[in-house]
Amino acid sequence: MCPHRLMPLSAGVRVGDELQCGYHGMRFAISGACTLAPGQTHIPPTACVRSFPLVERHGLLWIWMGNRERADVDLIPDIHWNDHPEWTPSRGYHHVKADFRLTVDNLMDLGHESWVHLRTIGQDEEECIPNYPLKVNVLGEGLIRALRQMPNIEPPPFFAMVLDHYGRINRWQTAVSLAPSICMTDFGVYPVGTSPDDAYRSHVLHLLTPETESTTHYFWSVARNRRLEDDDLTQEIGKAITQTFDEDAVVLEIQQTQLEKYGGSVPRVAMKVDEAPIRARRLLEALVKRENEDPEFVYRPPLMIDDSTPELEMI
Repeated sequence: MCPHRLMPLSAGVRVGDELQCGYHGMRFAISGACTLAPGQTHIPPTACVRSFPLVERHGLLWIWMGNRERADVDLIPDIHWNDHPEWTPSRGYHHVKADFRLTVDNLMDLGHESWVHLRTIGQDEEECIPNYPLKVNVLGEGLIRALRQMPNIEPPPFFAMVLDHYGRINRWQTAVSLAPSICMTDFGVYPVGTSPDDAYRSHVLHLLTPETESTTHYFWSVARNRRLEDDDLTQEIGKAITQTFDEDAVVLEIQQTQLEKYGGSVPRVAMKVDEAPIRARRLLEALVKRENEDPEFVYRPPLMIDDSTPELEMI
């Protein structure tokens, strides 16, 4: 914000590579230094704003909020498919009135779809997702992956649409959490009797930016590997994913309200479907503890996921 009258510079305008305050016209360079104070030649030495390193990569802007001397572009995770000619994305944003950690819990939970998302990506109760084995692995510091394979199932509405196929399908779904607040859902679907190498596949990127302790900026992107030039499909996927995340937001915001009302006074019950969310929370807590104990600690995230087909047991 402007150090003169605390006006947010976001309410001003851009003049070249500088920001101009919308109140009295003071201008600031990308370094944060004031370059113009209208009506006077002397610029007070305290007329400056804090600046942060910013870089564009993979179709996203990445900002470093810590010590600028420790900013390192190599810390940015590899999510190349978000901005790659072999993938086509549908993108969107949700403002979620809930702690970002609840959203991570939700994204790592592959067991709620049959009840929350029955109209979009969920199986019905006869083929509900918790009936299929879940493999959870820690792949590196702060990185956890959960994989579920669902052979020979009826296609949920969303997958029937993207495949343009209404017969039975094989489906895999992977949930990845990269602490503290990046998640990815990787899924593939293909008709029974065909090769998984020809599957319709999507990488769903979830970028969670905490706004407050109880609200989150939720940016998402769904990149697909088929029908890349189909603009109508891009729009339909965007609508379907928006509906899916709207359904999640309802649950998350109710949870947040309940937590604020009851806190830890209500005993919790853990189920098998909670394995991945619980392990993701523990990884996050371990990183926070290590950072608190060692201010020089820098978390170097591993590769999130590659584009190869996972090892599957389905026909």
